[in-house]
Formats: sequence, C-alpha cells, structure tokens
Amino acid sequence: MKRSKHVVLASMRKNWRPLTFTPVTVVIASAVLSGCSDNEQDASIYQSLDDCIDENPNYSAECQSAYQYAVQEASRTGPKYQSQNDCEAEFGNDACVQPRGNNWFMPAMAGFMFGRMMNNNNYYSQPMYRSSYPGSIFYDRWTTADGRDYGSSRYKNTKVKVNRDQMKPKPTVSRTISRGGFGSTVSAKSSWGSSRSSSGSKGWGG
Repeated sequence: MKRSKHVVLASMRKNWRPLTFTPVTVVIASAVLSGCSDNEQDASIYQSLDDCIDENPNYSAECQSAYQYAVQEASRTGPKYQSQNDCEAEFGNDACVQPRGNNWFMPAMAGFMFGRMMNNNNYYSQPMYRSSYPGSIFYDRWTTADGRDYGSSRYKNTKVKVNRDQMKPKPTVSRTISRGGFGSTVSAKSSWGSSRSSSGSKGWGG
C-alpha cells in the first residue's frame, strides 16, 4: 500500500499540530535541480511525500524534512478564514481544516515545493495550495501562501522556475479574512505576490 496518497488531508485534520523541523543539508539529484541561472532555479512541486520519494529515492530523508517544514509553514503563513464556509467558498468542499485550539479555518495544504537554495547545498521548501471549486481563481492551479500562481496542479510532479524574490520567507498571517478575501486580494494585485491589501477584510498578513 502506498505510504500516503495525498499530501495534506491526512496530516492537517482538525486535530493537526505543526511538526518540528530540523534543517538538513542536501545534494539533490541533478534531474530535479539542473539548469539554474543567477536569479532562477529549478524546483519541483509534489502532490504527496510519496511522489517526492519516488522521484528521489536516495533522498527520502530530505523529502520528509521538506514536507514537514512545508506543513509547519502552512500553519504560519496560510490564509485564515473566519468560518469553514468562507474558506470552502474559495478552495472547495472538504478542502479546509481547523487546527486544534483555533477558531479559524485554513485551506489544507495540497502539495509542497522542493528545491535547492542558490549558491549552497541547503534546500528550499514551501506549502502549495489548490482549489477544487471551479469558480475559484485557484481552481486546479498551484498557488503559494502569498497568491503566486505556478501553473496547473493536475500532475503529481510539476517542474517550475523559482527566482530569488519568490524564495523569501512569507509573512506570518495572524488575522482572519471573510469569504472572497484572499481571492479578491490576489486578483487585484498588479503582479503575483507583489503587494498586500490595506483593507482589514481583504488582507491576510499579520
């Protein structure tokens, strides 16, 4: 039996807690991280931990740590909604979770990005989201916590380019938003992830 079919729904149920992350230094397979420029690098988006391990069997520990870190970052940086209905209006039915001890809801992590940091051997990881609701701007699209679009999420392994700015730490999210808040803010940006709304009901940062 596969170790896990989908990346989040088993890990971020209502009784989910963030996992502790211990950084590791890696030398990742050239098939995953080749062709980097000064400002860009190659990375992969995986739908599950198993997909990462299957493609990088010699780096299963690095895949596991990258996945755990992404889960932890999802809790810190993901959009937080005032109600389950508000969250599901953007990300679809059964696509949102309520972490233990909180009164807000957030989209369940649907995958994670895995790539090596520039100019050293440390890797880069972040949570990825997608929507199953056809009316959402995130429908079947890989989206980061700051609303950056990385293309179709229909494949279990998606190759992407990541530049230096996109690898900067995302802001901690501490305030909740209402229905349509995250999608409205993202669609109003002049470019993905470049700014945040100043409106309390539309913004998602802390």
